[in-house]
Amino acid sequence: MRRVSIEPRPNHTKLVQSQGLVYAKTAGDDYWPDDRYYSFTSEEIELLAKAGKDVFDMCCEAAEAICKDPTIMTEKMAIPEFAVEQIIKSWDRDPACGSVYGRFDVCFGGLDHPDERLRTPKFYEFNADTPTSLLESAIVQWHWLEQTGNGKDQFNSIFDDLMIAWKRNLTEAEKVLGHAIECVYFAASKGDDSGEDAINTTVLMEACSEAGWNTESIFLQDIVFHKEENRYYDKAGKHIDVIFKLWPWEWMAEDDGERCFKDMANIGEHTRSGEYVGGTLWFEAPYKMLWSNKALFPILWDMFKDDPRGKYLLSTYFEDEAPETLTKYCRKAIFAREGAGITLKDGENVIQDTPSEGYGKEGYIVQELCQLPKFEDGEGNSTYAVLGLWMVDGEPSGMGIREDRTLVTGNKSTFVPHSISDGEVTYKRKAIPTLEDIDRALTMTAEEKETPQYSFAQGLFPADESPYVIVRASEFMMLVRER
Repeated sequence: MRRVSIEPRPNHTKLVQSQGLVYAKTAGDDYWPDDRYYSFTSEEIELLAKAGKDVFDMCCEAAEAICKDPTIMTEKMAIPEFAVEQIIKSWDRDPACGSVYGRFDVCFGGLDHPDERLRTPKFYEFNADTPTSLLESAIVQWHWLEQTGNGKDQFNSIFDDLMIAWKRNLTEAEKVLGHAIECVYFAASKGDDSGEDAINTTVLMEACSEAGWNTESIFLQDIVFHKEENRYYDKAGKHIDVIFKLWPWEWMAEDDGERCFKDMANIGEHTRSGEYVGGTLWFEAPYKMLWSNKALFPILWDMFKDDPRGKYLLSTYFEDEAPETLTKYCRKAIFAREGAGITLKDGENVIQDTPSEGYGKEGYIVQELCQLPKFEDGEGNSTYAVLGLWMVDGEPSGMGIREDRTLVTGNKSTFVPHSISDGEVTYKRKAIPTLEDIDRALTMTAEEKETPQYSFAQGLFPADESPYVIVRASEFMMLVRER
């Protein structure tokens, strides 16, 4: 694993914006710097994929154990009692359906790293419910590889795998519902001014559409709960049979309370005449409350510390159960996000302490201190890289890398592409778009999108109700803002 400095492509910020990374500018020009990449050997990629599959399998075994002893959910994981039944029910579906994607955060310095401890992937947590940076990982960094030629291949089959995952999951979902799915809804929040949630949701929606299903976007705030029927509808009065939501389950449980879980108890119910009167099927499934919860990792450690697969885990404990010998650790709030509520300690020395941002009342875990590999640029500035290992339908599918100037990766981190240095070249080189091409993509009209050259796909509405739409042009995907 090497950090390689390169010359950025001309107009690279506007270029990645034209490919959908609309929040590259609002997050700062450095969000996609384009002047470096990470290079891996195929052996390192194979190791990461194996580690991801092993840890995922352990997560499945842990979920099975937790569902057999649901007091763990309520007493250890801060999960409300009213959610337990649907967590278990969604987990017990066979064949499984309701889960498409997730992302592990991994510490790994490469097989040739000077520090032996960084030669084995170590898994920090599982962003199993609402992970973002999907567009960057699945699409934008692949375009970077095609346009720059910096590498032979890339660990990235994410978008194609998402299409396959939607097809399998929705085929099984139709069996659960007892009828064909007319429309799959995709929901993000109006409160996302950057467009990040909207774009990530749109990528998932496009994959679902490509898999053969009708899709429709909706604001979370525009979902209508019919109090008399105790069911969920869109603004037009159509029942929502299936919906993906980019909104954490713990927030759903707090904001929506019991009614969402009560509604799910009726999934699959029909009248004698065949009318569907059942509940809404949600993606990601309720059992993701077990995996997106940082309390999962003390459970994994307790179950698998002596298992050969346990080498990918860090010793992790609930705070009140941590041994006194654990003096170098990371303290995390169970529900915290984007680097909030984290304290890194080495004995009495506090290495870093991030604001709680309101997290912590749900409890804390402590995890063996495992500092990210440090890299330096040509000016001597230090940066730390965390690997995001994408799992699609339970299988390793790709990777995205984020850098930060501190050991805790926050929401202002930088995304850096990667490639594989050895093996056969797996792509065809493409020209870097000119500034004229980029500006055209950013200013296309609705009429232009309906021409044979540009095919309209889907739209998702951000806060100002000017939709983002996906179009395909010159054999690459762009997400552009409709005027």
